[in-house]
Amino acid sequence: MKRNSVRLGALVSFVALSAVAGLLVALAVTPGLAVAGATTKNAAAIFETLPDYLEIGKLPQRNVLFADKGGQQVPFATIYHQNRVSVSDAGVDQTAKDALVSGEDRRFFEHNGIDATSTARAVVGQITGHDAGGASTLTMQLVRNILVAEAEAIPDSSERQAAYKKATEENLGRKLAEMKYALGLEKHYSKDQILLAYLNIAYFGDQAYGIEAASQHFLGKSAEHLTPAEAASLIATVQYPTSRNLSTPANYQANKARRDVILDAMRAEGKLDQAAFDQAVATPVGDYVRLTPAVQGCLAVTEPGAGHWCDLITRSVVSLPALGRNDAERRANWKAGGYEIHTSLDLDLNAKAKSELEIYAPNTETRYDLGGVVTSLEPGTGRVRVLTQNKDFDNTKEGGGRTTTSVNYAVDQSLGESTGFQPGSTYKPFTLIDWLEKGHRLTDTVDATPRTFTPMTTCGSRSRTPDFHPKNDNGGNPGTVTALRATTQSINTGYAAMAQKLDLCDIRDAAKSLGVHSATGKELSTFPSSVIGSGNEIAPLTMAAAFSGIANGGVFCEPTFIDSVVDSEKRVLPGQVKSCTQAIDPAVAATTVSALKTVFASGTATAANPGDGVPVMGKTGTTDHAEQTWLVGSTTKLATAAWVGNISGHQDQYKIRGSHGAMNQQRLTIWKHVMQAANKTYGGGAFAAAPRASGGSTSGGSSSGGGSPTVEATPTSTPAPTPTSTPHRSPGHDDSARADE
Repeated sequence: MKRNSVRLGALVSFVALSAVAGLLVALAVTPGLAVAGATTKNAAAIFETLPDYLEIGKLPQRNVLFADKGGQQVPFATIYHQNRVSVSDAGVDQTAKDALVSGEDRRFFEHNGIDATSTARAVVGQITGHDAGGASTLTMQLVRNILVAEAEAIPDSSERQAAYKKATEENLGRKLAEMKYALGLEKHYSKDQILLAYLNIAYFGDQAYGIEAASQHFLGKSAEHLTPAEAASLIATVQYPTSRNLSTPANYQANKARRDVILDAMRAEGKLDQAAFDQAVATPVGDYVRLTPAVQGCLAVTEPGAGHWCDLITRSVVSLPALGRNDAERRANWKAGGYEIHTSLDLDLNAKAKSELEIYAPNTETRYDLGGVVTSLEPGTGRVRVLTQNKDFDNTKEGGGRTTTSVNYAVDQSLGESTGFQPGSTYKPFTLIDWLEKGHRLTDTVDATPRTFTPMTTCGSRSRTPDFHPKNDNGGNPGTVTALRATTQSINTGYAAMAQKLDLCDIRDAAKSLGVHSATGKELSTFPSSVIGSGNEIAPLTMAAAFSGIANGGVFCEPTFIDSVVDSEKRVLPGQVKSCTQAIDPAVAATTVSALKTVFASGTATAANPGDGVPVMGKTGTTDHAEQTWLVGSTTKLATAAWVGNISGHQDQYKIRGSHGAMNQQRLTIWKHVMQAANKTYGGGAFAAAPRASGGSTSGGSSSGGGSPTVEATPTSTPAPTPTSTPHRSPGHDDSARADE
């Protein structure tokens, strides 16, 4: 009784489909034809409301990130919503096309999108209980795949689920829609275009979409060159992608059974001769499977130290005008994929920086939460060439322990979730710049006697500052010093005395003109202690960019990461726009450089001098108890910031010794080794000469002069008021401002 009911239902379906088929033919010829009967009237109503055909639109594809290695751009990361590589007709072996037609739709090149014979055979098979194959043509299957792809692209989850259900539900309305769309596709596209679209859109299992990604994933080769057995095995998966895909030997038997049916059909259709058929069916499936894991995302990056760079690019790319007119369009296009993103990172130098951090600021440190960053960019362009840190990238919920993080400590909170670090004495050059802009000279003297420095001027208002009484590391009294000596030896009381003759807001504005800003976006502090690096938390890349502007004759360039974009149509689109401004007077910049060169010649960075003849300039910085330690410096070709310090907590790094000495000195060694490697590739010439009237050296040459290093002075002043900011995503971080050496 039950079998008779099933057969009766199948017969009804057959009658209905016959009516629909007749309707489609009639409407295709005479769209206004009146059709009698309730079923056909409803079908006609559905038919009339549908568009004439679907577009074979852009399919989700991989996005690939590129960077420099060995002097050329190479891929280093793959980002995608669907693992697909759309290929042209020439990119698919003819054997695969033959296998698809022979296995799925033998009359593909004869029908107009609807195969009445297959439809009738499918219904008869249901009536008799013998499976005689499906009723859907390749064109109809393509229609369903397009509708599913369109559904999956809908951002709203509830709308997406509803559209997916509508595209896949088993009823007469959906079948009718597929038939009409199939007729439309056949009118607007050639058979070859429809066949290629199917091969590009089909799901082959194990997250492989399209025949190229499937061939790469399962066979370890391109779909451009496939044997008959390989082609038939891939096509064998499309109807049952879960149970027949080649990701596991457990599926081999089911795959082979279907593969051999396809090969037999190819032989019957004259696509294979007997010898080729015999060889193909005799080949075990496992003989040609070369499973290549489909890895994507920044966690899968294998280039040393490039994981956080990958994450930075994925955060930045969605703001590129090249990807769309607004945020929603750009995000949708990025999700659709197919882009090549060409970035400025030098993978070789980045790997060198990462190795230095592993040696001198290891992420395996257990005594405190040790962080370390190296970042470099080009003066005159702003192109970032190095960006790496001691902790490896991991953005999973579980994380990888204290050796990993998703936080990018090199950049601002908006780009990497870090709130920055107090820059210490690396902030002093902005006081020096304002000093020179106000007409003072490097040879002018100030009273650097330790005391309470009051009053101070802030935005034109002169007021007492009873809490600002910095001291120097050696506890001594340097007495009267020149601005140059205060810079070379990083004398805090000397810089406090210089600031007394200036306006704290003007010092802040000098910093801002060179792109300096808080990592959290708040206004830079104008507390007196900010002169020596307290009260502001700044990202290492920001400091490197500021020093590159000083080195570049006062021309500051915003940091950029993305050079260009190539879309899925192979059109080259612009990357981030270069933005450079004359931030400070060239003469002031040259004089500042002449002072900062002495830091490497006979000052606090003597131990970091590369000693290779390439002129360098820069400034060290160390906050109270060496919680944060810095060296930021530049040649004419590359500016680099090295930071080693506390990510959270307040560990005194003077008291911590690593395998290579005191931790407060490791930033010097890291910077030196990275710049020695960089100078071999990028070189560097003489800086612009300082005007003689400024009191600085007129020479633009090397700063490799002698002299013994002096100890940076460290104040013990009362901290400035606590700035409000979020912690570096680590519990227990104290953001209170701390005085700097």
